[in-house]
Amino acid sequence: MTILVFGEGVDLSLDALSAAAPGYDYVLADGGEGMMRAAAEAEVIIGLAHAIPGRVLAAATRLRWIQALTAGTDQLEALPELRPDVLVTAMRGIQGPQMAELAFLMMLSLLRDMRGVLERQAARVWDRRPQRLLQGRTVTILGVGAIAEHLAERCRLFGMTVIGVSNGRARVPHFDAILPRDRLAEAASRTDFLVVLVPYAAETRHIVDAGVLAAMRPDAFLINIARGAVVDEAALAACLAAGGIAGAGLDVFATEPLPKESPLWAMPNVIVTPHVGGVSDIYMQQALPAVAENLRAWREKGPSGLRNLVQRRGAASA
Repeated sequence: MTILVFGEGVDLSLDALSAAAPGYDYVLADGGEGMMRAAAEAEVIIGLAHAIPGRVLAAATRLRWIQALTAGTDQLEALPELRPDVLVTAMRGIQGPQMAELAFLMMLSLLRDMRGVLERQAARVWDRRPQRLLQGRTVTILGVGAIAEHLAERCRLFGMTVIGVSNGRARVPHFDAILPRDRLAEAASRTDFLVVLVPYAAETRHIVDAGVLAAMRPDAFLINIARGAVVDEAALAACLAAGGIAGAGLDVFATEPLPKESPLWAMPNVIVTPHVGGVSDIYMQQALPAVAENLRAWREKGPSGLRNLVQRRGAASA
């Protein structure tokens, strides 16, 4: 069975794949004619969801399953060349450590005004100012999945109160309470940090809207490391400009790369990072066990053995 592998950006080794899940014919996508010939034979494709081009999907007439190496698959699912009968699985939870660390980097940097600290360092200005602590503050996490659990555990170690907002889970370790989504504005009004981790879907588009932002306190911060479209970006920019909230840490945006004309770039109380939340220097060490497990399950059980199956609207199920 031919498996077409898109290794660019993740340093995915065919030797490592062969050792972890033998019995397949792995072909590395090279971008040329060889890739297109392999696509015509491939029953499985492995790669970053956004790195798999539509022309490959159009040529992959025998394709049955795509193993995405990302947690989000919305860009892949949006491709018209992706047939409804093709199964898609994602990486769920392995990005927890790096995304939790990015959230903490943003929380600490915003709370302690690290941008101002670095600007004063560059100007050689010694200016001691009061420092604010994470300890004793409240963090509200919108979306209570595996990544949120990583973040919640670390927040509790810092002495923070952790509130979740989710329609699917009511009791989860490290959370002090979990509220339903229809109480998001209420939760936002009581929090110091609103961290967005909810996946993108039709029902979560702009779930953080002008109303939720207006409910937040002027000394509260928003952190979005999920998907850009779950936050109303125009409403957020207006809220920040008006001083409605104290600042924001943003790793994801409605349009990526973030357009140069976006006002978010120049706001002194905004941290912009280029969608690196799920990235790590050991990403393939993190991903390989899950990929290999699914490959072994595919060989032994077929579609019914796959884990982290994406529920695509109008698509076939396992």
